[in-house]
Amino acid sequence: MQVKNEMRVILSPKSCNEAVARSVVTAFVMQMDPSVSELADIKTAVSEAVTNSIVHGYRNCTGNIELVCRILEGDILYIKIRDRGCGIADVKRAMEPLFTTAPEEERAGLGFAVMESFMDSVSVKSSVGKGTSVVMKKRIFSTSLVRTGASENECS
Repeated sequence: MQVKNEMRVILSPKSCNEAVARSVVTAFVMQMDPSVSELADIKTAVSEAVTNSIVHGYRNCTGNIELVCRILEGDILYIKIRDRGCGIADVKRAMEPLFTTAPEEERAGLGFAVMESFMDSVSVKSSVGKGTSVVMKKRIFSTSLVRTGASENECS
């Protein structure tokens, strides 16, 4: 798929940067003219992915979180959140609802389930000791396209 626009942001794994990630993704996706509901879904999914990197990926080490957003042809929003933290030994198990590696911290274990419920697709790749990459995609049904009946949504 052809990339129509792209941004990359590098964040330190600090809890305050979860809000930064949500904000920059929001600013980037606004050019697609999403509905309020779509925007809320995206912000929630990004929040969960970045929080996972901060809380789990960099629990006993430090590094950066890479955030990549792309607008693909067909009004597809692509979001990749990558850390180079401890990694996940069993991705399939980690994606099961209620599974958590931090029950003592009262973690619900719903991060991946939340991402999957708000995005069209979620893909997780991880290697122990090398980090985790979460790729999420969502088709945006632009409110301006709905209003005008236009077939293409380009930024100016």
